[in-house]
Amino acid sequence: MNQTKTDRTDVPVDNQIDPEVVSFRAQFDQRSPLDEIVREGARRMLQSAIDAEVEAFIGMHSSRTDERGRRLVVKNGSLPERDILTGAGSIPITQGRVRDNDPDRNRRVTFSPSVLPSYLRKTKAIEELIPWLYLKGISTGDFAEALQSLVGARAAGLSPNVVCRLKEQWCSEYDDWSKRDLSDKQYVYVWADGIHAKVRLEDDANKKQCLLVLMGATPDGKKELIAVLDGYRESEQSWSELLIDLKQRGLKMAPKIAIGDGALGFWAAIRKVFPETREQRCWVHKTANVLNKMPKSVQPKAKGDLHEIWQAETKDDANKAFDHFLEKYGAKYAPACACLKKDRDVLLAFYDFPAEHWSHLRTTNPIESTFATIRLRHRKTKGSGTRRASLAMMFKLAQSASKKWRRLNCHEKITLVTEGRSFKDGIMQDEIAA
Repeated sequence: MNQTKTDRTDVPVDNQIDPEVVSFRAQFDQRSPLDEIVREGARRMLQSAIDAEVEAFIGMHSSRTDERGRRLVVKNGSLPERDILTGAGSIPITQGRVRDNDPDRNRRVTFSPSVLPSYLRKTKAIEELIPWLYLKGISTGDFAEALQSLVGARAAGLSPNVVCRLKEQWCSEYDDWSKRDLSDKQYVYVWADGIHAKVRLEDDANKKQCLLVLMGATPDGKKELIAVLDGYRESEQSWSELLIDLKQRGLKMAPKIAIGDGALGFWAAIRKVFPETREQRCWVHKTANVLNKMPKSVQPKAKGDLHEIWQAETKDDANKAFDHFLEKYGAKYAPACACLKKDRDVLLAFYDFPAEHWSHLRTTNPIESTFATIRLRHRKTKGSGTRRASLAMMFKLAQSASKKWRRLNCHEKITLVTEGRSFKDGIMQDEIAA
């Protein structure tokens, strides 16, 4: 039978390859002139940094000499060349071997490189694949084969033992992070949500559980992941345990406002643990809940009317739009209007904060955007996995996503909020009085 030739001899022609896999592999397999220039430039920069670190270490110990005046800490050749798997492709690197010739072994120093740690074979970008694959249900023994399918034969070094060590390392990182001291922390705004990702938590004992996620904004406007824990979304007890743990670890100052879905047990918990914190219901969740109680034919128009409420420039205008919605739909769609009406005050709390922050305070988007891909692309796996490892994987993915978080708009105004300054319709009252 005739077969069409392909550029890759290890992939059968008849097999259908996922376009995402093709796109991902292209980052590693293409050999265009531009790719080669980028790869060579990256190699030279990395090699220069490695050589400079070795020379700096030797120079730092240049005063140590033997009886004949010869340096004790010297460069002694190079270690075997190794390939580092990076986003720019596989880069060959050599590192100088440092030797301390001091006769007294107790006084010898050891060179511990920071640019190129011992046994490093991949960059952090490649490591992020492992939590994804684990949560997708890939067993430890299948990681090498799965990664080779994505990035080629250069990933063969990721043996089951390597993956197991990485998992244990990340579990330890998650444990340390979950016990970190918070006495020097203050979160002015917090977002809370229960994420039903269902990844490797699907056994009979906890199949109704979800990830309790809490994020916060610091006084300098930076978003931080505060807590990731498994529990029950609607359970006051689960959220209370989370908040009390934060308080015991040093988080003394209550957030100024908390944002979340109305269905969370979080609200009953925070009223007890941080009673001074104001409440703001998420408009995305509320809109979905209201529209679910209306016929599909009415939903587009009703959605536009709901937008008129939370996009109003002043609280008075929002209340007028609120009353208009209730009057317009109350007769025919009483359950939908009742769902909206019961949370009027906590839906409009954001008007008492700086207008520049409204886009951050009206929804739980900081959490939703971080966990959206995890939640939408999960698949139920046959193996339940361990609770600890699953939480560690989710933590690593969220930690990776946090590198792309940006500061709040006009973050310098958060200081005014922490000072207790009063705002009306997003404008500080002192400015109006002036």
